[in-house]
Amino acid sequence: MPPDAPTVLAVIPARGGSKGVPAKNLATVGGVPLVVRAVRECLAARGVTHVAVSTDDAAIAEAARGAGAEVVERPGDIAGDTATSESAVLHAMDVHVRRHGGEADVVLLVQCTSPFLTREDVEGVVAAVASGGADSALTVAPFHGFVWRDGSGDGSGSGDGGYGVNHDKAYRPRRQDRPQDLLETGAAYAMRADGFRKAGHRFFGRTELVRTDPARVLEVDDPHDLARARALAPLLDGRAGALPTRDDVDAVVLDFDGTQTDDRVYVDSDGRETVAVHRGDGLGIAALRRAGLPLLILSTEENPVVAARARKLRIPVLHGVDRKDLALKQWCEEQGIAPERVLYVGNDVNDLPCFGLVGWPVAVASAHDVVRGAARAVTSVPGGAGAIREIASWILGKELS
Repeated sequence: MPPDAPTVLAVIPARGGSKGVPAKNLATVGGVPLVVRAVRECLAARGVTHVAVSTDDAAIAEAARGAGAEVVERPGDIAGDTATSESAVLHAMDVHVRRHGGEADVVLLVQCTSPFLTREDVEGVVAAVASGGADSALTVAPFHGFVWRDGSGDGSGSGDGGYGVNHDKAYRPRRQDRPQDLLETGAAYAMRADGFRKAGHRFFGRTELVRTDPARVLEVDDPHDLARARALAPLLDGRAGALPTRDDVDAVVLDFDGTQTDDRVYVDSDGRETVAVHRGDGLGIAALRRAGLPLLILSTEENPVVAARARKLRIPVLHGVDRKDLALKQWCEEQGIAPERVLYVGNDVNDLPCFGLVGWPVAVASAHDVVRGAARAVTSVPGGAGAIREIASWILGKELS
């Protein structure tokens, strides 16, 4: 390695085709597409100098560029189901040489299908190769399970059914008496670039094992994995203190029913409808307005109550819209605001398309389970009980009184 800071290229392979989960690399976890989650962690990691997404898909390329990555257009002959990750990395390295005039010193393979990858994971494998003397490195997690294999049809010659892989089935040692097994997480790998070119695979020379939190180990290969990731996101993303601040947000868009209300409607004998709102939410919205943040109420219902509340709060409203996501996208274009810099607050399944559009999808505590699972952050109080005030305190970094 050169004595000065090495050039470190992180390559994120992200094909458009996926049989297990259609458009998998654009699927959202915590309201953020998987490929964008990976790009953000790589860009935030110390030591990484270039981040490239290798893809054959225009939508993935657009998302990657929007998140700050370079895009490498992957040729069709290495974009099929049988293409290896190594082939994508080698191609991206060649493109890097042409674009930047020289070979990277260290190359990373980062899998965006590991949604809970952290910048610390990336920094760990970088350091192992860039300054730790390793030729290659990978993220691993402690594993204590007994692994079995069915011997009936695997050619092992076992004629008595299942057999132990990492243990003798006739002897069950205590955990503390067993050697520590380590599970390859599939999240991040680092290699000396010259050694990788020569070997053609990611493990060569001295391979360093970089331990990570086993609670964060999950690979999205099928719809069940994706559902688990979305359910875990509010917990695991929150563990990293991921609440929006003023530096993260350029606009706030609010659903109305169930978000600014408790989702109940009061109807009098003449058929007039009324709802209950929380005074604290009005205080929070006023504070956000004073901070200079553009605000919008976006509602499917065309209701005079929504319009009256918007006038009271002195913020614009779009209501009676069939496709909230299209209306939101158009509003962002008109305002000159990047959707990834928008915080959107919702509570029900008709908010999910907007969740997939913005950078900060937020659910109120009373939201539908699916909506909470897709959110990047969830309030501690339900809709109509001061949830908007709570969000304003996150953004402004202070309790509102």
